[in-house]
Amino acid sequence: NLLETEELRELREQPIDPQAEQEMIESIAEVYYSCDSFDMVKHELEKLPPELDLQELEDHRDTLKKQQAAVSSLWLTVSIVFLQELERVTALQTNLQLAAVICTNARRQLGVSKEGFTEASLGLLANQRKRQLLTGLLKSLRTIKTLQRTDVRLSEMLEEEDYPGAIQLCLECQKAASTFKHYSCISELNSKLQDTLEQIEEQLDVALSKTCKHFDVSHYTKVQLAYTLLGKTQTAMDQLHMHFTQAIHNTVFQVVLGYVELCAGNADTKFQKMQYKDLCTHITPDSYIPCLTDLCKALWEVMLSYHSTMQWHEELDNKEGPATQDGGASAGADESVVDRSYVKKKLEHGLTRIWQDVQLKVKAYILGTDMSNFKYDDFIVVLDVISRLMQVGEEFCGSRSEVLQESIKRQSVNYFRNYHRARLEELRMFLENETWELCPVKSNFSIAQLHEFKFMGQCHSPSLSPSRQAGTGAAGGDLSLFQQFLLEGNPFEMHIENKEEETEDVLASNGYESDELEKNVFQDYDSDSDVPEELKQDYVDEQTGDAPLKSVSRETMRSHKKSDYSLNKGTAPILTNTTLNVIRLLGKYMQMMNILKPIAFDVIHCVSQLFDYYLYAVYTFFGRNDMYESSGLGLISSRLRTTLNRIQENLIDMESSGESAGVHGQVEDRKEKVPTPHLSQLVVLTKSGTLYGLAQRVVATESLVFLAEQFDSLQAHLDSMMPAVKKPFLQQFYSQTVSTASELRKPIYWIVAAKAIDYEQMLLMMSGVKWDIREIMSQHNVYVDILLKEFEQFNAQLGDVSRQVRIPLAVSNVLWEHCIRLANRTLVEGYANVKKCSNEGRALMQLDFQQFLMKLERLTDLRPIPDKEFVETYIKAYYLTENDMEQFIKNHREYSMKQLANLVNVCLGSHINKKARQKLLSAIDDIDRPKR
Repeated sequence: NLLETEELRELREQPIDPQAEQEMIESIAEVYYSCDSFDMVKHELEKLPPELDLQELEDHRDTLKKQQAAVSSLWLTVSIVFLQELERVTALQTNLQLAAVICTNARRQLGVSKEGFTEASLGLLANQRKRQLLTGLLKSLRTIKTLQRTDVRLSEMLEEEDYPGAIQLCLECQKAASTFKHYSCISELNSKLQDTLEQIEEQLDVALSKTCKHFDVSHYTKVQLAYTLLGKTQTAMDQLHMHFTQAIHNTVFQVVLGYVELCAGNADTKFQKMQYKDLCTHITPDSYIPCLTDLCKALWEVMLSYHSTMQWHEELDNKEGPATQDGGASAGADESVVDRSYVKKKLEHGLTRIWQDVQLKVKAYILGTDMSNFKYDDFIVVLDVISRLMQVGEEFCGSRSEVLQESIKRQSVNYFRNYHRARLEELRMFLENETWELCPVKSNFSIAQLHEFKFMGQCHSPSLSPSRQAGTGAAGGDLSLFQQFLLEGNPFEMHIENKEEETEDVLASNGYESDELEKNVFQDYDSDSDVPEELKQDYVDEQTGDAPLKSVSRETMRSHKKSDYSLNKGTAPILTNTTLNVIRLLGKYMQMMNILKPIAFDVIHCVSQLFDYYLYAVYTFFGRNDMYESSGLGLISSRLRTTLNRIQENLIDMESSGESAGVHGQVEDRKEKVPTPHLSQLVVLTKSGTLYGLAQRVVATESLVFLAEQFDSLQAHLDSMMPAVKKPFLQQFYSQTVSTASELRKPIYWIVAAKAIDYEQMLLMMSGVKWDIREIMSQHNVYVDILLKEFEQFNAQLGDVSRQVRIPLAVSNVLWEHCIRLANRTLVEGYANVKKCSNEGRALMQLDFQQFLMKLERLTDLRPIPDKEFVETYIKAYYLTENDMEQFIKNHREYSMKQLANLVNVCLGSHINKKARQKLLSAIDDIDRPKR
């Protein structure tokens, strides 16, 4: 046993391998675990084999010992764990006992509590809690009731147009409704509030549309604030532009429709369904101008509203700009900046779009009616209205109004073509019925006061085109139309009133009979502060009665020359009714040019035709004569001849007779031709007693000169209206046509001069004088006295005519020049007819001529005497030698071949041989003598 105990201890003390120990335990046969009464010794003994082997026994014994040691080790471990668990169980038992004591105490205390508090006290607490819950519920119910009654208040606010308040209330209600969304009734209320909000937006849109025609600051401020609360500022701007477009369409349609239905005079509603463009074609000529004016007034209201809208937003930007910069960090401020930027761009872009819509609507109206048969004043009113509208467009968005300009240009060219054709025919009729009597006007006559030229003194006139307005400034100093008429009035109303006043002025001024009344009418125009420089002359008398003559002092009479026959007729311009008519037409044409510059060239071309036709008529009536060519006086300059040929070729219809002139209406391009005018049969130019119609000739010629002077005074104004590329035409017209008017004096007055003196009688008398005398005479020949008597009679006749019509100094000078020149040439011709002449005869010629000059200088102040050298040189040529004569022939081509041949034959005939004479005569034949 001791041995076994030691062995077991050794085995236990050996290091234990848990895995080996586990395997060792598992190797124990199950029979050892079968029951507690199992006899292990017996079992082992029975297992022994019959033959015992000591080694095997010892191995088996060792195995059993190891198994025993493993079991012992395991038991030892289990026993330690068991002891530990046993301690825990003991502790648990102690805790349970403590818990039992606590429970016992709790039950005892609960019993005491039950006895200390009654059920009534607990009921009070429950009621208090219930009361608190019900109070909260009541508050919620009151809020719900208020929410349900909100729609009534919203309706009231919408009626009051308090859109911001209504939206604010609606949004607050929606916020409150979301708080109580757990109530079933609130979900229905929420959808109702959403519908109400949509309804408010619809009403807000209607309110926004109202600002398009009548802008009201407070109304628009409410609307914009409402859209800001909705967060739809950009949407509002989009809608606003749509409303403006719609407003333009609706406005013009209703205005035109109203006039069309009014003129139609029946209840037919077919016009309601028409397109606007088609509707415009139904406007009658009588209602055209009132409708156009109302149309422009209505469109002005729309544009004024848009302008005011822009101003409102600009002021808002100026107010909120600094605030946004200070607090720009917030998201809300950034969004506001974006909105304002969007609105600004949208409004600026909308300007052009709105104006384009306006132009297209007015264009459709303009082109919808044929205005070619309108009265001039009516057409000018149309142009004035459109011009004022274009001025509005320029101030509105800086537009040149190309659409309007093109449409009005089309109508103007069409109208003006017909109008000018009719005026040319009218001018022909005037000229053919003109008796060339003096049209009596005041001595201080000026075209500036003619109604047709009033527009030139009105710098603020609506007639001014936008391009001119830009340079001259607006009517009210620096105020634009939008500033002038921001609060009240309308630029088109003012325009019509002005037109009416002007028309009444002109009509009234034609009805006065006495000079006193006449003075009263015109003394308002004494101030010429509003008259352009080119028209700054005195006033016109449009009466048909004679103007009072100004008295002339004796000193003045003495200071004037003998040949000035205008003293007893004052200084009134010489013009006829036809001249006045042409001047009025000029004013009308210029007025049209002033309003519509694009057709300025067409108009000036027509203006030039008026002047051309007048000039051609005066020439045809009084200046055309076949004797010009043979006179050698150079009466018609090459420039005047070119002008007359051009007029005849371009303007005069040589084939058309007076009767068929009316049919000759449609001519291609602008080169319309007019039949040649015929002088009235009432004008007699063949009577010597009237100096062959000198009074009529003076009136005709000087009225043309006066007309040319008026054209000259207006050249700068016309030039300013001409396109740069067309200015050479105007300059050519002035240099080649207007400036030739005074040149017509020579051919027209030459006819009088040629017939007033009997030059043939003088030639006849000279032929009877004997020139081959042998003694020097101290007495001149009788033909000189006869000639001077003719001149005295001519002078007296001029005086008689001057009592009928003023003869300007320039005219009397031309007449005297012609008569003297013709007389001198007749003298040379008489001397050239001499067959024989001695030196004493030549001295007699000089004596006759000196006598003639001396007496003539007493009759006229014309100096030097025309063609004096012409006679003197010819007489002196009688003394020339052969060589000097040859040089004389070459140098003096102004003499005719007959006159030069006479010098050779009569003067040198007895001194030179036949060969030398033939040589000189051949030199005369060889010389080509152009007429001067």
